[in-house]
Amino acid sequence: MPEPVAAAGAEPARQEEQGQSMLMKIFQGLAMWMAMQFVMKQFTGGGRKTTSVTNADGQVVQVATGAIPPYHERPRQLNDGAVYSHIPQSIAPIWPDNSAVDIIVTVSPSFVAEPLDKLPKDTIVFQEKGFRIGNWSDTRVAEGTINVPVPVQKNGTLWGHFYIGLPGAPLDPTRRNYDPGAAYHFVHPLTQYIPKKKESKTRNLLSDNAEVEEVVVEDEPEQAGPIVANYYHPNVSLSFIPGSGTFSFPQAHPAIRQYVRLEATGARDGTGQNGWYYPILFVNTFWQLKSKMTIVNETVTTLPIRIDLNNLADWKFKLMAPIETNSKEQARQAAWGGGMSAGGGDGSEIEMVKEIFMDTNPILLCVTIIVSIAHMILETLAFGSDIAHYRKKKDNVGISVRSILANVFMQTVIFLYLIDQSQNTSWMILGGQGVGILIELWKITTVVNVRIRASPNSLIPYHISFEDKHKLSTTEQKTKEYDEIAFKYMYMAGVPLLLAYAVYSLVYETHKSWYSYIIATLVGSVYAYGFLMMLPSLYINYRLKSVAHMPGKAMMYKFLNTFIDDLFAFTIKMPFLHRLATLRDDVIFFIYIYQRWVYKVDYTRVNEFGQGGDDDDEEEKKEGEGVEESKEEKEEAVKVTGAEKKGKATKRK
Repeated sequence: MPEPVAAAGAEPARQEEQGQSMLMKIFQGLAMWMAMQFVMKQFTGGGRKTTSVTNADGQVVQVATGAIPPYHERPRQLNDGAVYSHIPQSIAPIWPDNSAVDIIVTVSPSFVAEPLDKLPKDTIVFQEKGFRIGNWSDTRVAEGTINVPVPVQKNGTLWGHFYIGLPGAPLDPTRRNYDPGAAYHFVHPLTQYIPKKKESKTRNLLSDNAEVEEVVVEDEPEQAGPIVANYYHPNVSLSFIPGSGTFSFPQAHPAIRQYVRLEATGARDGTGQNGWYYPILFVNTFWQLKSKMTIVNETVTTLPIRIDLNNLADWKFKLMAPIETNSKEQARQAAWGGGMSAGGGDGSEIEMVKEIFMDTNPILLCVTIIVSIAHMILETLAFGSDIAHYRKKKDNVGISVRSILANVFMQTVIFLYLIDQSQNTSWMILGGQGVGILIELWKITTVVNVRIRASPNSLIPYHISFEDKHKLSTTEQKTKEYDEIAFKYMYMAGVPLLLAYAVYSLVYETHKSWYSYIIATLVGSVYAYGFLMMLPSLYINYRLKSVAHMPGKAMMYKFLNTFIDDLFAFTIKMPFLHRLATLRDDVIFFIYIYQRWVYKVDYTRVNEFGQGGDDDDEEEKKEGEGVEESKEEKEEAVKVTGAEKKGKATKRK
């Protein structure tokens, strides 16, 4: 016996030694590589050779071969045999990262720049001098009002003209002394053409339908494509991006490349392949929400504007620009494709995340992120535990079959309602609802046999029949009886409430169609009175004086999720009725907790329904493999309690 123990103890030590030796080899190899690189740099000058070139001023300078020289040291002509590339391969900053710049921003309905000295003063919306690029504390703010030009009122674009240059350099590109090496100009739209979200038209179903249809046909004829409107946001955020350094222009992300302004004269280094770019000014529309935008039309004569100028880290720019571009592209594809894009989104998901970040308290936001992860984990555990419980359960004791059927119907109604209100529903809500329906349908097949039977004396030739899997025991018969009693009283309370709500909704509310009215009425009743469907299970617990037959783990996971849903109700986008319904489950939870406290379960014994915990099946296989109980012993195990049958009790692991 000591030898195996010694061998077992030596194995971890041997593995630890092997791991340490492997780490030492890695460190030794890395150290040798760094040493070789250092020695090669000392003898070869770092692998970089210099060559003499003549710059634009006629001076001979030394330029590192393979590196892009500073712009003011650019060669006058290309190297021998070099070929000029119209699209530069690598680009370097034309000015130092800590340069001070002057900036002027004007607005115009025209894409073409006009002389600055001839522009009306009210078109100059921003003018600052000596802004330091790379100084994170340097911020500038300007506010004003724009007189909307007539072309913009008629669906034209409001262009922003940006004039940027080194201190003292002429910024107007129309002047003769304008120097492209000291200043640059570009245009960017301040208005956006965004497809309108299709709004559902509702009407009172008891009104005169013919008149309503005539108005719709005359005033708003059908269109083949989406309705695109001209949107404007009053906040314009301008951010210089220091520290971008030298990078490959063709390989840059298209969202990044659209903000890169190349040197205007097309100058190249000696190889003819590389060039320079002006400081990147990011017109940041990332936080511009569509809900805060204004539609520009002939009724809009003035618009407010606020411009913030600051510096933004390069990594933030490279993160925000692609996300913003991709969300706009998804919205465009969804609008012209008639629905969701292939990826399952229409761009509104990013908008919803932005709203959460902007409108939610930071502490509540952090809590929401944490509980979002907890919600997914608990939901997965609840589904798994629920499935495991019903797979192991061999009888129908304590199970309300009618409640399961009613729950399938209710969840299907809710799912149809969420689809009908899809513009106000998150995909996360729809996905969870769909998975819940599938699990409820599977539960039915575990407690009863679902059969299709012929109906000879009926208009419908076939009907769905729910048949017991086996002859019911005395306790199962009582469960079925209590289930019928509970549903009898539930019908007496629920049907009048449903009819009353249906009449109220038909008379006083508007709906898209009769289908929408039926779904909205049913889901309103489910949300308002849906807790009645949970009462039969509580009633059966009360009559049986036990909760041992309930899926304890799954119930706890689900009820913990109800409190998380209460938090989601204030942060995640969902219909109002669905938000209200999250509070109803809390009442059922407290009643169930009270029943668990009153009807205590002794997990160290086989309970009154022949169940001894989740691990009973495995323990029976190990201890009693090949031994089968008789039918009389099984029926007796169901009737007696663990206290009466102490000799045959099986301890739970």
